[in-house]
Amino acid sequence: MATSTTALPSTETFWADAERYLVRYGGEFTREIIDRAAGSFVYTADGRKILDFTSGQMSSILGHSHPEIVATVQRGVATLDHLFSGMLSRPVVDLARRLADTLPAPLEKTLLLTTGAESNEAAIRMAKLVTGRHEIVSFARSWHGMTQAAASATYSTGRKGYGPSAPGNFAIPVPNAYRPDFTTADGSLDWRRQLDFAFELIDAQSTGSLAACLVEPILSSGGIIEPPVGYFTALHEKCRERGMLLILDEAQTGLCRTGTWYAFERDGVVPDILTLSKTLGAGLPLAAVVTSAEIEQEAHERGFLFFTTHVADPLVAAVGNTVLDILIGDKLDERARSLGAFLRQGLVDIAERHAVVGDIRGRGMLAGLELVVDRETKRSSNELGPRVTRRCLELGLHTNIVQLPGMGGVLRMAPPLTATEDELSLGLTILDQAIGDACATL
Repeated sequence: MATSTTALPSTETFWADAERYLVRYGGEFTREIIDRAAGSFVYTADGRKILDFTSGQMSSILGHSHPEIVATVQRGVATLDHLFSGMLSRPVVDLARRLADTLPAPLEKTLLLTTGAESNEAAIRMAKLVTGRHEIVSFARSWHGMTQAAASATYSTGRKGYGPSAPGNFAIPVPNAYRPDFTTADGSLDWRRQLDFAFELIDAQSTGSLAACLVEPILSSGGIIEPPVGYFTALHEKCRERGMLLILDEAQTGLCRTGTWYAFERDGVVPDILTLSKTLGAGLPLAAVVTSAEIEQEAHERGFLFFTTHVADPLVAAVGNTVLDILIGDKLDERARSLGAFLRQGLVDIAERHAVVGDIRGRGMLAGLELVVDRETKRSSNELGPRVTRRCLELGLHTNIVQLPGMGGVLRMAPPLTATEDELSLGLTILDQAIGDACATL
């Protein structure tokens, strides 16, 4: 029988309860009990203050417990929280209209959902219905979510042991300039030849039912890999040649994170379908699928169905409107560019002091630092990255390590856009010391 008490359990009891009652859903839990979060920091139950360089799960672009978000949630809970999925409210229609205002034509029709996986699921479902086809192409180091269609298009991890994925899913190689597979005469990445080769393989495997290409403008779980300028224009053309739709997943890159409102702006390519999540709710569960009126009309005529419990919920839609208010009012796209330059320079300075830093990449306030044990050979170590992240946490910095086959450990950094230069400097100082301490024990 469940019991309740006002006394907080001891740390030992907490972890014993966690081990006994929680399903482990990926990796080990961070051995800290988080008591509260505010701004750029999280605070542990024993009073430690930890700088959050991941913005929660790469989502809290306005920091934790932003006062305007808090006020919006309080109002929404008290007045308009959740409705029957067929009902509409002003926050939902307002957010759809305002998202269209931030996007180039013809992107203007929005479906509001909860998570990134759900938005990708809906986008894939829409693309299959509209094209009448079923085959989906994604990057070999992609992460699009854990639901069926999204997971079938996810290749960075989690594919083994679950039986067949959705039929007709194909992977193409990632254009990684630091570790090129196709090279020019000078040894640099020959991404055009790589892309041509990739689609030769796709064409050879396809049954003639190519529906869409679903990709991230910057692969985050793939190691903060940004395809070179020109790549997405060429990829878009490959899609057009085959009658495929281009779906861009901007879960982490959308809404000012990279220094522009959307990462695809750099390339001047407008996707057929755009998915948003993490940053749209600034830490709350809000996602969106945005497409053209033409595609939406075709989907509607064919009976598009995505009727979920929390579709078009008013409370999180109100939060989305507040997020847009703050992004626009505080010019956080400009701030992301200036803070991103500051962060990058700090990482460059660290690289000059530590030979284990092989590469620095990313854009704006989404940065990656790849660790190697030999810069010349780019040889990696399975031990170095986790050792650095553990030491960072001990020193008061939370960051995240991505380790994939054929790649060194990549530290992912996505501080909130509301962070200060002093906070970034603190994080860089801790990272500098952590790398030094970790290398001393290799």
